[in-house]
Amino acid sequence: MNNFWKFWLLVFGLLFTSCVTAAGKHAALEQGFINPGFHEKPDWFKNSFLDLREDVAEAAEEGKRIILYFHQDGCPYCAKLLNENFTLKQLVDKTRSHFEIVAINIWGDREVSGLQGELTSEKALAAGLKVMYTPTLLFLDEQGRTALRVNGYYPPHKFEAALDYVAGRLERKQSFRDYLAGVEPAPAAGVLHQAPEYLPWPLDLKRSVDKADRLLLVLMEQKQCPACDELHNDILQRPAVKESLDQFDVALVDVWSGAMLATPMGERIRATEWAAGLKIHYAPSLLFFDRSGKEVFRTDALLKTFHVHAAIDYVLTGAYQTQPNFQRFVQARADAMRAQGIEPDLMD
Repeated sequence: MNNFWKFWLLVFGLLFTSCVTAAGKHAALEQGFINPGFHEKPDWFKNSFLDLREDVAEAAEEGKRIILYFHQDGCPYCAKLLNENFTLKQLVDKTRSHFEIVAINIWGDREVSGLQGELTSEKALAAGLKVMYTPTLLFLDEQGRTALRVNGYYPPHKFEAALDYVAGRLERKQSFRDYLAGVEPAPAAGVLHQAPEYLPWPLDLKRSVDKADRLLLVLMEQKQCPACDELHNDILQRPAVKESLDQFDVALVDVWSGAMLATPMGERIRATEWAAGLKIHYAPSLLFFDRSGKEVFRTDALLKTFHVHAAIDYVLTGAYQTQPNFQRFVQARADAMRAQGIEPDLMD
């Protein structure tokens, strides 16, 4: 297929995808779901012409491998893969560094050039590969052979082990079963860490200066989230951190919940829509609001105790108003500790 026709096929494909996406987004939302009937794949998935041998070769040139992602609309486990695994920054970064993902609809009619060069369709390819579950993930090596096959949904800890196994070319040395038994990845708790001292649901976060409302910290989280577990089970339990946190109203929001809430500005909205509007891409994200309901600072990356506490105090002390650079505040904080004979552990 020459480049001219590839270009126009890509253009038409993107236009078609945009139309389908728009239609899907208008579907009615149900409690606890973003959209139970339509699952939009991340924009970083490969825009493939479905010439699989070419995809394998292009990925190999970049030192990557191909993952064939077999899915169908309305699949709840496809939704879990996209909405849980692929919203965890660590998993997304690792996947994008080592793999290109090609999405295949098991009922689709798009033409596919298969791994042996044969012309077929998405649904015929899926049938030929005996895909019985969605999602099914085929991790391909540089010759287009299956390095690992994942039938069904893997939770984040096990999925990360699969990524590490294939990215490390370990299929040449041992079975995935033996590898998994050796690494024993720790699962996430799979629960939200709602504490008695947090604001209760249904949430009304509207701020009122006249009532001298306290500063507000909103924890944007999800259930399958090892970093959220660490935040609540360790970092926020440290006495010094708790002392600072006690000066805030704290609310916990599930970024995938369809429950209604009132935002700090008083808008009534579903939790998942609010999180999307705020462009929350990492869990946990800590969002700080002043007494007028304006967001003044956020953290949206993996942070250990020192930096979490620094972020809380950055807002609590009002330092964000006079020092707009958080890193300078962090440096000054560390220097002040050293002046007292305390060496800060930035990765504790």
